[in-house]
Amino acid sequence: MKYPNFNEERKLIKKGYNVVVGLDEAGRGPLAGPVVACAFSFSMVEVGPRPWVFIKDSKQLSAKKREEIYNILVNHPDIIWGIGKVSEKVIDKINILEATKLAMKKAVKNLGNADFLLIDGNFSIESDVPQKSVVKGDQKVLSCSAASIIAKVYRDRIMIKYHKKYPQYAFDRHKGYGTYLHRQLIKRHGLCGIHRKTFKTT
Repeated sequence: MKYPNFNEERKLIKKGYNVVVGLDEAGRGPLAGPVVACAFSFSMVEVGPRPWVFIKDSKQLSAKKREEIYNILVNHPDIIWGIGKVSEKVIDKINILEATKLAMKKAVKNLGNADFLLIDGNFSIESDVPQKSVVKGDQKVLSCSAASIIAKVYRDRIMIKYHKKYPQYAFDRHKGYGTYLHRQLIKRHGLCGIHRKTFKTT
């Protein structure tokens, strides 16, 4: 298995970009809940990214491991990051791709200063900041991998809170994804306030 590395960021830093930001999202596929993006930068970390070898694409980590890494990252004094969230109602209005771009744009704004964006995917976002799209960036680019972990844990926690409001849908178990259990519960109870009405649920 290949681990993400710091090559893209290092090249950009050498070109004079001080705050290189990785972007990724969580929640494009679910039938319920928001899409969440994270903008993340190692650029202020004096020791560099070398100690962060345990970081991988969030999908390759257990929930417990994601939580552990999340707590390390968000509490590190020299790491900067921002979250962008777009609700299921806006997703239904503008479609999931545009909602993902909007969440990333919000994440960059909430991070603050950014000199260059590395985006996981094959699209660009509306921004004055120079940017580069990297297909499977969450598996290749360390900053995107870190962003994927923060976005995933942040969104999972939102869905666990929604479980308390809508316990009959078991959001704490599937986090809104279209699992067999979730689809069966939709058949039984119908849609609730956080389901995406434009997504096929059967």
